[in-house]
Amino acid sequence: MTSELLFTVLVLAVGLERLAELVLSRRHARWAFARGAKEYGSGHYGPMVVLHSALLVGSVAEVWLLGRAFLPALGWTMLAIVVAAQALRWWCIATLGRQWNTRVIVVPGLALVNRGPYRLLRHPNYVAVVLEGAALPLVHSAWITACLFTVLDAWLLTVRIRVEDRALATASSPAAS
Repeated sequence: MTSELLFTVLVLAVGLERLAELVLSRRHARWAFARGAKEYGSGHYGPMVVLHSALLVGSVAEVWLLGRAFLPALGWTMLAIVVAAQALRWWCIATLGRQWNTRVIVVPGLALVNRGPYRLLRHPNYVAVVLEGAALPLVHSAWITACLFTVLDAWLLTVRIRVEDRALATASSPAAS
């Protein structure tokens, strides 16, 4: 089996993991809305889905169309980062439980989570996103995709984190009770 094919399988596996996240996210959203939750900043969600889908498609396309080589020292290191990013992401999901979502949905009256990775970082899930977005394409030297995703994701995460911080501050303020 060629390295290009193995890389494609890896990207497909990440894609399947993302689909599992969406299923879980929808389940959590139903739970949250049944408890009076409010969604914030939905306007950036569509572009976020497009960007993250483009990461997967772009990674595979760049490898196959531009003949990117698998460089063992880079590839194995980046694969380790991808695996670590996945572990961090699922630690975040497990820690937040039903409060985790791919959208910014806040249930009024619930306390902010400050355990697990959230005791160390304010936005650990976004650390996982940044690491995976840069590392996944670089597993097989798809540096154009890695660079483009990183730049566009930095802009999108700036928007997303502002929305999320405002939403959480509003939900936890005395006026929101």
